[in-house]
Amino acid sequence: MTKINWKKEARLLPGYLIVLVWVAFTAVMLCWIVGASLSTSREIFSGQIYKFASGFHWENYITAWKAQNVSIFFKNSLLYSIISCVGVLAISAPAAYVLSRWEFTGGKTLRIGLVIAMSVPIIMVIMPIYSMAVKLGIKGQILLILLYIMIRVPYTTIYLLDFFSTLSRTYEEAAYLDGCSGPNTFLKIMLPLVQPAIVTVTIFNFMSVWNEFFMALIFTSSESMTPVGVGLLNIINSMKYTGNYGGMFAAVIIVFLPTFLLYIFMSEKIIAGVTGGGVKG
Repeated sequence: MTKINWKKEARLLPGYLIVLVWVAFTAVMLCWIVGASLSTSREIFSGQIYKFASGFHWENYITAWKAQNVSIFFKNSLLYSIISCVGVLAISAPAAYVLSRWEFTGGKTLRIGLVIAMSVPIIMVIMPIYSMAVKLGIKGQILLILLYIMIRVPYTTIYLLDFFSTLSRTYEEAAYLDGCSGPNTFLKIMLPLVQPAIVTVTIFNFMSVWNEFFMALIFTSSESMTPVGVGLLNIINSMKYTGNYGGMFAAVIIVFLPTFLLYIFMSEKIIAGVTGGGVKG
C-alpha cells in the first residue's frame, strides 16, 4: 500500500480546491441547461425548471432537431469535421515523418514556417483568403473544408513530428532488412506506433472544427451549409419570434453532446497521446 505524503498533499490543496470549484460550477451549469431543455419557456423564466411541474418536455428535442434545423447544422458539422480530420492526417502524418527522420535542404526552414503558421491569428489572414477564394471561384462547403484542413495542418504536423522523433530507428532498420519498402515501413510499422498521438490530435482537430464559428460565419452563405456554431446563433436570433427557449436549450445539448461523449469515452486515449511515445532512439 502506497503511503500518502500529507505534506505534499497539503501544498497541493489550493489547486485541488480550485479544480473542485470549477468542476462543481460546470456541473451545476450543465444540469441547469439539461433541465431547461426539458422545460417550457414559462418554467425557465419562473425559475422552476427543476420542479418539472408539467412533466418532461422531450418534444423540445424533436422541435430543435426538425423545426429549428439542428439536423442540418449537425450533419454539416459532422461532414466538415470528419473530412477535415482525414485530410489533415493525410497531409500531416507523412510530412511529420519525413521531417523527423531525414535532414534535407529547407527542412529546418519548413519546420520554422510551420511554427510561425501556428502563431498567426486567423483574423489576420481571413480577408486575403476571402479575396483569393472569390477570384479563384472557390466557394461553399469545399472552401470551408479546405480552410479547416490548411489551418490544422501546421499544429498537427508539429505535434506528430515530436512523436516520430522519439521512435527508435531500429524499427526502420529491421523493416529494411526484411525487404520492406519506405512507404510500407511508414504505413505498416511507424504509423501504428504513434497511434495514441494520432487519436489524440484527431480528437483535438475534430473538436476544433466542430466548435469553429468565425470562418463559418463568413464563408457560409446559406442555411444548407451552416454548421452548428452559426446554426445556434441563428436559433438564438429567432427566439424573438418563436419564444421557444426550451427548444433552444435542447439544441445546445444536441450540439454539445458529440464533444462531451468524445471526452468521456476517449479520455484515456487523450492522456496516452499527450504523455506517451515510442522507444527513444
